[in-house]
Amino acid sequence: MKIIDNLDKIYEPFKNAVITIGNFDGVHIGHQALFHEVIETAENIGGTSIAMTFDPHPIRVLKQNGHPPLITLYEQKAELIGRTHIDVLICIPFTREFAALSAEAFVRDLLVSKIGMKAIVVGEDYSFGKNREGNIAVLNAYAPRYGFEVIVADWIRMSKSYADRISSTKIRQLVANGLMERAEKMLGRYYQIRGQVVSGRDRGGKLLGIPTANINLHDELCPKTGIYAVTGECRGKAYKGVANIGYSPTFENHEFTVEVHIFDFNDDIYGEKILVNFIKRIRDEVKFSNISDLIDQIKKDIAAAREILSA
Repeated sequence: MKIIDNLDKIYEPFKNAVITIGNFDGVHIGHQALFHEVIETAENIGGTSIAMTFDPHPIRVLKQNGHPPLITLYEQKAELIGRTHIDVLICIPFTREFAALSAEAFVRDLLVSKIGMKAIVVGEDYSFGKNREGNIAVLNAYAPRYGFEVIVADWIRMSKSYADRISSTKIRQLVANGLMERAEKMLGRYYQIRGQVVSGRDRGGKLLGIPTANINLHDELCPKTGIYAVTGECRGKAYKGVANIGYSPTFENHEFTVEVHIFDFNDDIYGEKILVNFIKRIRDEVKFSNISDLIDQIKKDIAAAREILSA
């Protein structure tokens, strides 16, 4: 997949471009269905399949407060889109100036003239342009004028109920509530966080005898506090483990941390990048009366995670 992060790097229109446009946060199975529709349509007309997204997320530019945490940071989003075999990913740096572009200018000048769009694949609620003035009706009005086809893809649902359609908002809610198995069904994969291993409070190995990797998160969505069975990757190798997300209530300074104990592993990985897949939530965080009880519970958590991950 070719990645273009600046419109100035598009020197000529693509051949028979078929495009879908969106934030694609999570790259869930609904988004994947759009990409496959784009790919199939492009193959039918001997064209180029294109996904267009934005960075940062438009809400983060247009609203100073209250923007949602991200299910996938850009690096992972691009990686997941690439796995669908889309030909080209265009990531537009989103600014207030770009947001001020009218719907017609967006279609005429960018999609048709610059990119060479011959078809666009969108979901039922797609909107675009300044003040979201563009929608499917507007696209249909522009289509004969500028020579492209509008393809409206059906929503992907977990059941026949309209309320059960897959969305990034629902996935955020599931992850925030620790319902990782339900989130996995909508994502088509386990929910994952990525981060750098940083120095922690040095309790895991020295005090508890159970070494942990402390992960530094940024803008990504963090699962509900608690204990989880996890898998992941570090230094190109797969691992299994148990993760603790929360405030360590047994200790005095209740600093928020994400800690992962990797099974049968004791290497120094400070500063390394680590990927963590959340398989299943085991329990809530609990305050213990003493360290001995905490250690006993951690050993039970490790046993529970091993059992979950061996299934």
